[in-house]
Amino acid sequence: MNSIYNALQPVDFVIVILYLLILFGLGYYVSFVKKRKKGENLFLAQHTLGWSSIGLNMWGTNVGPSMLIASASIGYSTGIVAGNFAWYAFVFIGLLALYFAPRYLGAKISTLPEYMGLHFGLRTRTILAWYTLITILISWLSLGLFAGGILVQQLLNIPMWQSVLAMIVLATFFAASGGLRAIALTNMFQMILLIAVSLLLVILGIEKIGGLSQLFQKTPDHYWNLFLPANDKAYPWTAIILGYPIMGIWFWCTEQSMVQSVLGAKSLEQGQLGANFIGWLKILDVPLFILPGIICFILYPHMKNPDEAYLVMVTQLFPAGMKGLIIVVLIAALVSNIGSSLNSVSTVFTMDIFVKKYQPDATNKEIIRIGRYVTVGSAVISVIIALAINSIKGLNLFDVFQSVLGFLAPPMSVVFLFGILWKKTSAKAVNMVLTYGTGFSVLVGVLYLWVWPSSKYPAWPHFLLLSFYIFLILSLFLFAVSSLAGRRTEIQNKGKLVVDFVPKKPSRLVIFSWVLLTIVMVALYIYFNGH
Repeated sequence: MNSIYNALQPVDFVIVILYLLILFGLGYYVSFVKKRKKGENLFLAQHTLGWSSIGLNMWGTNVGPSMLIASASIGYSTGIVAGNFAWYAFVFIGLLALYFAPRYLGAKISTLPEYMGLHFGLRTRTILAWYTLITILISWLSLGLFAGGILVQQLLNIPMWQSVLAMIVLATFFAASGGLRAIALTNMFQMILLIAVSLLLVILGIEKIGGLSQLFQKTPDHYWNLFLPANDKAYPWTAIILGYPIMGIWFWCTEQSMVQSVLGAKSLEQGQLGANFIGWLKILDVPLFILPGIICFILYPHMKNPDEAYLVMVTQLFPAGMKGLIIVVLIAALVSNIGSSLNSVSTVFTMDIFVKKYQPDATNKEIIRIGRYVTVGSAVISVIIALAINSIKGLNLFDVFQSVLGFLAPPMSVVFLFGILWKKTSAKAVNMVLTYGTGFSVLVGVLYLWVWPSSKYPAWPHFLLLSFYIFLILSLFLFAVSSLAGRRTEIQNKGKLVVDFVPKKPSRLVIFSWVLLTIVMVALYIYFNGH
């Protein structure tokens, strides 16, 4: 870590300070100078988001410091197999665009707990709201801060708690002041900057290796396979095929932080095209975030800690000034990730708990004020959890991230799939899965990560397979409870059953965009296998 810090020059710090001043200025302008329309929805950007803003904002929410560090780390260790978490996602992003989004937007909801409440009643909405709050706090804020803390430790050589506090203060100010619209505006700039700097890092690395031919020749053949043998310890193909869909459905179709940008779309078509756009952007994850780790493996094959791969590349390949630029990009990604997540926590609490249960006549001004209080409170809690996650041992950063998500995903995937696809799903079954099922899934995760860690107890199956097994158990449980309870009581929304909502047929442009993306993804999977 000291070598990374010592490699920084004064000009690098100047660039960082200038960027932070610009970022604070933009947040201040959106919040206190620019006039906000009367009754403007702080959370859904007044339904003004077009396809480009939606795609970039979703990608910005997904791409945080953890993506940069963890992806390079797993690329250094195993090659492109972790690219499945980016490329396999197009199936579930398509499910969001073509199946879930028409129902969400057709129901005119602000949050996903609100949508499920229209199906199963207020109790389900309240339980799901609390579930969503907890999962966002853990999966987005706390894990994101943990990864950011590792990043800033490597960059500035300061303790974990100081680096976490520094990042959360910046993100909290931005989320509490400007809401989703401010975040979406800056994501456009941040993501373009992220692409440019990461691409330059890859180009410099390939030049130092001696070109693309040397890149392939000096790398083990299995590094270029998306599917590895079933007996592979890192990521067997069985775990990817069976386990990732559980995570993918939850993450891309039912997770408030990811879906919220689509909920703020100008129209259904814009939302569907925005989802398609992030499908294309996810292709960039492998060359921009995983490939630097593979290049680092070739250049520096004897590193003890793969988590340092990304910043080792930065400090060794970038000249003075450019090191500061990459720090700016990392800070931008962290602000985007944490800011969007804080905004989602605030949205769910104010709309699904505060307004719905405690103060239904609250004015927009009161809602915004409460939302800002919740944003600050969530930031404090996430710092505490992030420091606790720092105690997990035996897993690299990428595996920590994905395993935690894998244990959070099954209950939500079960509830949304059965709740929307199977009309006999009962409210009692849904509520029991959300409470007892979540407790069971989290308990397995605690045993796997802390009590009997897989590094010491190899009898554990892969965490993705564990996620799949938990999904099957909860599905059988929900089916049994619903079958015994009989047909659920249907909840009406303004005289029309939400369950009877007939989505609009996608436009030709939407259909064409998804067909084209599917062809490209299938071609990529064919090419990056059999090596």
